[in-house]
Amino acid sequence: MAKIIEGLYYSESHEYVRVEGEFGYVGITDYAQSQLGNVVYVDMPAEEDEVTAGEEFGAVESVKAASDLFSPVSGEVVEVNSALEDEPELINQDAFANWIMKVRLSDPSELEKLLDAEAYAKICE
Repeated sequence: MAKIIEGLYYSESHEYVRVEGEFGYVGITDYAQSQLGNVVYVDMPAEEDEVTAGEEFGAVESVKAASDLFSPVSGEVVEVNSALEDEPELINQDAFANWIMKVRLSDPSELEKLLDAEAYAKICE
């Protein structure tokens, strides 16, 4: 069973958001990385890019598939996880510790449309 962490927000497309103040850390879930297999490349947005909830912001490529990433929230990208440029496999080691982008949330009410851990677990069954 994939690891699911309480207190995070989840999308049906298997991204998560960890909220800290006005910022959201966005990555893919443990379930998503387990389905992809060995991650070999992460396509990330640029800092200062604007992302929109439900829209594509990048992709994750593994040895067996490529998967588009959809932002669960809207806002400005203030940081990307540059460690993933050289070590994309960090996502396989711990998907929740290795977020992909940090976003300044422009509309925190969007979080209400996302899933909690319990609802997300049902999707992964």
